[in-house]
Amino acid sequence: MKRAIISDIHANLEALQAVMEDIEKQNVNEIICLGDVIGYGANPLECLDIVIQKCQKCLLGNHELGALFDPEGFNGSAARAIFWTREQLQAPSERRDERWEFINMNPRKYYLEDWKALFVHGSPRNPLNEYVFSDEVYEGSKKIEMLFNIITHVCFQGHTHIPGVFTQDHRFLSPDEINYELDLQPDLKYMINVGSVGQSRDGIAKACYVTVEEKENGVLHLVYHRVEYSNQTAAEKIYQISAIDQFQGDRLLSGR
Repeated sequence: MKRAIISDIHANLEALQAVMEDIEKQNVNEIICLGDVIGYGANPLECLDIVIQKCQKCLLGNHELGALFDPEGFNGSAARAIFWTREQLQAPSERRDERWEFINMNPRKYYLEDWKALFVHGSPRNPLNEYVFSDEVYEGSKKIEMLFNIITHVCFQGHTHIPGVFTQDHRFLSPDEINYELDLQPDLKYMINVGSVGQSRDGIAKACYVTVEEKENGVLHLVYHRVEYSNQTAAEKIYQISAIDQFQGDRLLSGR
């Protein structure tokens, strides 16, 4: 069994299309989305339609929750983008009810028994909203230890848009540090941030996702993938929407 895991698309159609084309080359059996399909970007409806069609599982992200209810805890720029996104979702359309139902039915977490794997948007403790930042492993915080106590083997997460692997011995390994792949040993625990499809924040202006394949010995083999896309096109679309801050387009060009 081989799975692709994507997260934080943020209504970036160009990035999502490029990633889906790349996933087709990987011969995966299933695609799992960790949420935040919408928010920030210019194409929330189109991205939702692709995820509905292509992904076997999709979790609720905090931006979906913000569209359903109120964007509590959002900064001003994110809130303005989600209010605009809600207007697009509410506009008359043949697929309007289907999209709202899809968002409303997405679970906050998913557990895969065969892999002893938890899938969340935020963290094992707070699947929707808690950020787990890379520098927290160096602060001697009890937070990382507490999170590892919750999981049985591996947790896949997004939310920060920073790809990398958290280990039990309080390390954070960027994709570069592991040469973009890692064998996940059955007797160890890992938290894995899969990065962001549509709004990279690690200084690399490319889409990011992972594939995970089970080997014969039960080891899960993790691979990070970076995909080029027309970020200029995605940014220009944002610049044409006055309700979305231009900064949300600028950051696609810088990967920050």
